[in-house]
Amino acid sequence: MEISRLEGIIEAILFTMGESVELSKIALAVGHDEDTTRKVIHNMMDKLYDSDRGVRIIELEDSFQMCTKADMYEYLIRIAKQPRKYVLTEVQLETLSIIAYKQPVTKLEIEKIRGVKSDHAVNRLVEYNLVCEVGRMDAPGKPILFGTTEEFLRRFSIQSLEELPSMNPEQIENFKTEAEEEAQLKLNI
Repeated sequence: MEISRLEGIIEAILFTMGESVELSKIALAVGHDEDTTRKVIHNMMDKLYDSDRGVRIIELEDSFQMCTKADMYEYLIRIAKQPRKYVLTEVQLETLSIIAYKQPVTKLEIEKIRGVKSDHAVNRLVEYNLVCEVGRMDAPGKPILFGTTEEFLRRFSIQSLEELPSMNPEQIENFKTEAEEEAQLKLNI
C-alpha cells in the first residue's frame, strides 16, 4: 500500500473517531506494525504542522487524535456564538402542539391523534431541544413519554404551559363532531 493511501486511511480514522485512538488499534486497522504506523503518523503530524491547514494530530501517551490548531479557535468561537437557526415544518409544529397539550405523551398516542407515523418529527423536536424524554409509561414495552423543555418555553416566549392558548369549547365540539363523522364515513366504506 502506498504511503499517501495509508495516510488517507489514518486521517479518516482519526477524523471519524473524534477522540484519541490507540496506536495498536490504528496499526491493526491499516495492517502494519506499530513502529511503521507511528512513523507514518509522525510524518503526517510534521506535514500538518508545516502547512496552513486548520487541523493537527496530537500524541497522547500511546494514542493519537486529530484536533483543531490553536490559532483557529477564534474562528470556531465566532461560529459557536451564532445561534442555530431552524425552521419547523407543519408536521413538526403539529407534533409539537400535540406534545405540548397532551404531555406526557407517547409516540403511539401522537400517531393516533395525527393518523400517521411521527418518528421523524419527534426525533427532530428532540434534536432541536424542544421536547425530551420525561419518563417511561408503566405499560408493556415501557414506552417513552415525551414532554416539552425549557427551550420550548423560551422559543415560544411563555413562562409556563398554563400560558398556552386554550381552544374555545365551541371549537372543541366542532372538532369532535367532525372526527366522529369522519370515523363513521370510514366505517361505512
